[in-house]
Amino acid sequence: MQTPREILTDLWTSVGGGASALDRVTQTGDEPQLPSSFRVAAAAQASVAAAGMAAANIWQLRSGQSQDVAVDMRHAVVECRSERYLRVDGKPPGPAWDAIAGIYKTGDGRFVRLHTNFRHHRDAVCKVLNCKAERDEVQAALMQWDGEAFETAAYAGGCVVALMRSHEEWLALPHAKALAELPPVRIEKIGEAAPKPWPKGDRPLAGVRVLDLSRVIAGPVAGRTLAVHGADVMLISSPNLPAIPWLTIDTGRGKLTSFADLKTGQGRDVLRGLLAEADIFSQGYRPASIAALGFSPEDAAKVSPGIVYVSLSAYGHAGPSTSPWANRRGFDSLVQTATGFNHAEGQAAGIDGPKELPAQMLDHATGYFMAFGAMMAKARQSREGGSWHVRVSLAQTGRWLWNLGRAADGFKTEDLKAESVSPFIEEIPSGFGPLRSVRHSAKLSKTPASWTRPAMPLGSHPAQWPARD
Repeated sequence: MQTPREILTDLWTSVGGGASALDRVTQTGDEPQLPSSFRVAAAAQASVAAAGMAAANIWQLRSGQSQDVAVDMRHAVVECRSERYLRVDGKPPGPAWDAIAGIYKTGDGRFVRLHTNFRHHRDAVCKVLNCKAERDEVQAALMQWDGEAFETAAYAGGCVVALMRSHEEWLALPHAKALAELPPVRIEKIGEAAPKPWPKGDRPLAGVRVLDLSRVIAGPVAGRTLAVHGADVMLISSPNLPAIPWLTIDTGRGKLTSFADLKTGQGRDVLRGLLAEADIFSQGYRPASIAALGFSPEDAAKVSPGIVYVSLSAYGHAGPSTSPWANRRGFDSLVQTATGFNHAEGQAAGIDGPKELPAQMLDHATGYFMAFGAMMAKARQSREGGSWHVRVSLAQTGRWLWNLGRAADGFKTEDLKAESVSPFIEEIPSGFGPLRSVRHSAKLSKTPASWTRPAMPLGSHPAQWPARD
């Protein structure tokens, strides 16, 4: 298996990073850190470190100064569970899941996972199953279905579900075979534009304007990471879209937040106005839906030549045109289920059924990959010009994590106790009350990472960029 340094080296060089930058990076800590048969701690450290290196690289481009980057493995894996450790005014998170979310058996003896944290997804499941939103009724209804037939019908009905597959079953799908040809982070030039000069500032991303159109964890973590290095990150949400409040608070640190309903002409005009002056556009919509609104990568490059456009999807953009997977909705828990992680963890733990990873590692690592790719593309834009498209997906991050190898005795490791986590917690103000939250785990020697804006309720700020120095 690769060492943590080799994992980071492969990530860094895969997008054109110079090997000499690795000489300034220190990785501390040992595996394993959490009970799992997968190398979640190594994945956490490498993904955070890659983003930290990209920020240091930009600072060198802007100032001529190189700096050291250090990432502790335990701190990184704690940050990749940041939503668990958040406290608002001393209070812990409420229930993480809707009452009918989770694992069920189907009539053919398979397992399916339902994601129903948003009301419209729950209503869609109950409509397909023709039952009430109660666990016993959902289970009874699913016993009338074969697992794969339910998955297909559920997606057609607007649900967000997954059939539990073994990794071998997943790899046999044409879509998975197409993903095997892609790197974890893909950067492509999509248009011509002059190089943009760096604005003034004393941090790697000072004055860099980022539009964040994402929800839940992966995309918001990307925006939070860009903000921790000084970017002006504007989270755009709709007053008519549901949100998960606890995640909004945790990932909202460092961001501005405004409303724009993209289903209205006025909302789209607001977004175009912001886009015209933006440097990075980060979004987690399904490809067809964002294009239908007029904000495809190519559309964005016309509105804002020189843009770095970051696309997040659940299952990746590759695959045959007949594949149903490229446009499927998905969350970390569902991608874990569909691609073999739950099956493999269950086997390794001696459980007859699914077992989740001990962190939403696909979400968090993908968020750091998004930030990493965005910064590397922004650095290229400053040197070469052009507009750029960065693509990542939860499934592709999953493939990367799987290929890091397995820990034979991973479940002999105890989970982290409170005293192991407390060194990484900071207390900061917010628009929700005092927060106890996880500090960023990448330490930069000359431009320390920090959030200078508090997390605020959605829609708290006007839809306009702050002035640049």
